[in-house]
Amino acid sequence: MGGQVLELSATEARRVALRAQGLLGAREAGGGVPAMLHRLGAVQLDTIAVLARSHELVAYARLGPVGRAAVEAAYWNGGGFEYWAHAACVLPVKTWPWFAFRRREWRARGRRWHPVSPQVCDEVLARLLAEGPLTATELGGAKAGGPWWDWSQVKVAVEWLWDIGEVAVVQRRGWRRVHDLPERALPSSVLPSSVLAPAPSDEECLTHLVERAGRALGVATRADLAEYFRLRGDQVDAGLPGCRLVPVRVAGWREAAWADPDALAAAGARGRHRTTLLSPFDSLIWDRRRTARLFGFRHRLEAYLPPGKREHGYFVTPVLAGGRLVGRVDPVRRGRTLVARRVSVDTASAVAPTAAALTEAASWVGCEGVLVERVVPDHRRPALVAALGEVHAEPPDGADWEAAGRHHGCHQGAGARRRGARGGRANTLTSTIPTTKPATCAR
Repeated sequence: MGGQVLELSATEARRVALRAQGLLGAREAGGGVPAMLHRLGAVQLDTIAVLARSHELVAYARLGPVGRAAVEAAYWNGGGFEYWAHAACVLPVKTWPWFAFRRREWRARGRRWHPVSPQVCDEVLARLLAEGPLTATELGGAKAGGPWWDWSQVKVAVEWLWDIGEVAVVQRRGWRRVHDLPERALPSSVLPSSVLAPAPSDEECLTHLVERAGRALGVATRADLAEYFRLRGDQVDAGLPGCRLVPVRVAGWREAAWADPDALAAAGARGRHRTTLLSPFDSLIWDRRRTARLFGFRHRLEAYLPPGKREHGYFVTPVLAGGRLVGRVDPVRRGRTLVARRVSVDTASAVAPTAAALTEAASWVGCEGVLVERVVPDHRRPALVAALGEVHAEPPDGADWEAAGRHHGCHQGAGARRRGARGGRANTLTSTIPTTKPATCAR
């Protein structure tokens, strides 16, 4: 492409990325969750459920307190399918053809992790044809009896059939994948029908996915484009020449970058920033190197580390406010209370938006109170407590913390009770902060 290469400041690049991800500007103009899924192109799934499942948090972060049942319905009732993208993701159903390159790649490899029995594959397909959609358990059991990776032959077969596209997943039941035949589960418009309408070539698939990744990211390096759908660098190179992305330079970025022309056209538009907690699996931040480059923020998932090695907590949700990542919350639900086991607030100006994000999240998941156990740095704790609207002074030194918690209708953690029983001010004081009772609770 000839002509002068557009230069973006770091702030402009960040705004372009936020708008592309649906976190700056008007919400999805009546399109709701389906429009959000189309915009992002992929929403990662994960088994961890703290405040809610990650794929629900992704919708909440962009759309506000949308009903969780509506989120699930939009993903699974004909709007999406599950497949390997950044990880296991919900993908817009219209993108099924563009993952043909990956299905062919899996088939050529001949296996994922385990040897596959062709006979068991045939038996699984026969069962699905005769009985309709089934989970791996319903097909005959997911495990062979050992650790989680010790899969039964049926589980190995159905996962392999899913990898190569002979089985499709368009719903989950009790968080188990429900497997079905593609010709029954997917609209005919996305399936290759004849020699006249074959599956797209690898080159066509890669061109489409590189462009779609660029559209979802707004502005991206080669590595960013690869990470979005877990492509290899050479696959990005194969897709770039035929797509609409244009080269740009971003101040402070060492690598070359590309941008979506539509995102550049809207770069100067004004819009409201979302203030929200983000799932650690959110596509805005799932690439740690990109997150550091865009936001100067070190993000690391610590859920799979031993507790003693965690710096910030188990399921740490970064706080997005004013287009920046301004803090972290390690949340958990205890009854009708959202418990912030640790809140890290980077600056004094981040206290109020962090409180607002906590309050909205508590209402969305049906909680009536917010309980803050630890604030880092500790000197910001009084300001956060005040911003959350505490209406009762902290229990005095040596007071009965459990009784104070009952007074506010909030559950107190065992650690807080132990500290209160010993008396004296601890470095990690617990405060109870009641929110207003939510007018509508999405459960």
